[in-house]
Amino acid sequence: MHKALPRKILVRVPNWIGDAVMCEPALRGLRSLFPAAELTILARPAIAELFTAYSGLDRVLVYDDKVAHAGIAGKWLLAGSLRRHGFDLAVLFQNAFEAAFITWLAGIPRRYGYATDGRVLFLTEPVAVPHRDRPVHQVEYYWNMLKPIGLSGAVPLPMLHVSADEDRMADARLASAGIDSSDLIIGVNPGSTYGRAKRWLPDRFADVARQLAERLEKEECAHVAVALLGARGEEPLGKDIASRIDCRSIVLSGATSIRELMAVVKRCRLLITNDTGPMHIAAAFGVPIVAVFGPTDSRMTAPYRQERSVVREAVDCAPCLLRECPIDHRCMTQVSVGRVYDAAMKQIRADTLTGNKLAGDTLMSQETAPPATKLSACRPANLSTVLDGYTIFLDRDGTLNADPGYIKSPDQLELFPGVPEALARLKRAGARLILVTNQSGVARGLLSQDDLAAVHAKLNHILDGVGASLDAIYFCPHHPDDGCDCRKPNPGMIAQAVRERRVDLERAYLIGDHVRDIELAKRIGARSVLVTTGVVRPQESERLKETALAPDWIASSMTEAADWLLCDAGRLPDQANDGRAIHR
Repeated sequence: MHKALPRKILVRVPNWIGDAVMCEPALRGLRSLFPAAELTILARPAIAELFTAYSGLDRVLVYDDKVAHAGIAGKWLLAGSLRRHGFDLAVLFQNAFEAAFITWLAGIPRRYGYATDGRVLFLTEPVAVPHRDRPVHQVEYYWNMLKPIGLSGAVPLPMLHVSADEDRMADARLASAGIDSSDLIIGVNPGSTYGRAKRWLPDRFADVARQLAERLEKEECAHVAVALLGARGEEPLGKDIASRIDCRSIVLSGATSIRELMAVVKRCRLLITNDTGPMHIAAAFGVPIVAVFGPTDSRMTAPYRQERSVVREAVDCAPCLLRECPIDHRCMTQVSVGRVYDAAMKQIRADTLTGNKLAGDTLMSQETAPPATKLSACRPANLSTVLDGYTIFLDRDGTLNADPGYIKSPDQLELFPGVPEALARLKRAGARLILVTNQSGVARGLLSQDDLAAVHAKLNHILDGVGASLDAIYFCPHHPDDGCDCRKPNPGMIAQAVRERRVDLERAYLIGDHVRDIELAKRIGARSVLVTTGVVRPQESERLKETALAPDWIASSMTEAADWLLCDAGRLPDQANDGRAIHR
């Protein structure tokens, strides 16, 4: 399938929340295959809400099969609506016969998807279904469907995004129950819309939550609260568990929209759950999970690449995939409170180590770093808000991407491994990301400003796809001999950001690969991270430690830079430091 061919693509996403989240990496991959195409998803109302703020989409269409699109007349109405959009390709992640039939009825000329459910006659490009004797995780199942049209590479983790306003609304909702933004929240999701066979016992959820709250309050010296989550109809289950625990709690079962649920789950320190949609939402936000599995197959639907999150009993009859257990529910009753509690503590400890630990080859070690930058006890209580109000200025060449000299076209732009994911972590923590880059190639006649705009469009597209969108891009197009005030280390670009974006320099960091980046940070009073992926090599960076241009931290990658920055911001006092201002 030629990449330039599809102009308007319709994507039919799965009907269940968990499946839709597991489909997200493939959706991101589809966008990367056809960056110029208009991408629209068709989804049931709850799933449409899941993708409301998804940056890789141009449009979200709602398939309301209960009301507007119910019955044959409703399907005809929907097909007519789709026909008017003029789609030339339909990609069907949803496996049902109906998905292929509706897109055929809509006259979409190319219809691509797995040859399942007897629908092969309605597909113009059917894809062979994987053999059932080799279980494939559902994330990879969706990803692999796109391989025949050119998708390749490692499968990324699912990712979701909520806005800063949605974060604030979640905080306000929790505050109404006396839960402060600095409190640790244990999420408990005890229900399952699929059926009661997937549910662990309510009293055991309560016992684990109570023990964890007591342990965390002692070990982390923090207030702990429990948030009971669930779908409509599960309110009695949530209230029953809340009545059994001693710490503060809030019952949100059946009381949140999908977007509100996402924002609350993102706030959790840990989620204890059955195999459900909120489990996958938590995974997409990087929240540690303990998932009790019974009748379903954890090899296919566990949180992706989080095998240690699963607790299950190896009984002969599981996985049976039944909604109701016809015998004694042994797959669930044999899972003890102690096993789930132990798994939860391991997840919390592992997450704390991941959040605190820099790789062993980081040049400025904890032993040699200045006291203010040591990483002991640095994990913030709330990673979703630790960078609220902060701006991170980013250099480009040598920091985000390899620097071949002058990047003249989008094809030359290659981000370093881990950069998009690291920036997404900073974004999820509340930071604004602003690019500040010297581009003297414009003045030298090596590229035009239109060429530069095309390069930055590709950069934005890559970062948007992982939830790490840049808030602004500033560049200096002048020759080094022009004497402008915007070429780094001069602060002209920063001054412009302050005027236009109301940047608070008392809450600013700068990450770069060059000495001039560190000098600029010192001029504006920002804290700085030097990454040794560009001009300043690892051996040279050692000499900087003894000079006036010593950065606050030296990292060998953007991933390490993000690790340190999250910890550093979590330790800083919530007030301005004297003397930080632009030097004009």
